[in-house]
Amino acid sequence: MKINRIHHVAIICSDYQRSKDFYVNKLGFTIVNETFRADRNSYKLDLAVGDTYQIELFSFPESPKRLSYPEATGLRHLAFEVDDIKEAVSELTEKGIELEDIRVDEVTGKKFTFLKDPDDLPLEIYER
Repeated sequence: MKINRIHHVAIICSDYQRSKDFYVNKLGFTIVNETFRADRNSYKLDLAVGDTYQIELFSFPESPKRLSYPEATGLRHLAFEVDDIKEAVSELTEKGIELEDIRVDEVTGKKFTFLKDPDDLPLEIYER
């Protein structure tokens, strides 16, 4: 078996409209498809990230909260690449999103920072 690439990342949110607003209007991802599944009382929102990757945003009633600190085993964070981190931080700050200070990766020398989605999922912005 040869794995070609990451196909998508699935995220479960607690407040569908709030998370949809965050990922579409704040981060600027494009809606590919939106489905309400009445039998599950659940939304599935497919979002394009650039022209290669996709995020599946799910809402499920009464999902447990994400464990955060101390960090639990499993997915640690999602990282998104930008061309200019200072520009990205400025734009996100103007939209009311709090970000950590910009740091420099000790290994690559690249700049990065972190923010959280509405459910405290850590998201990294990493400069190309």
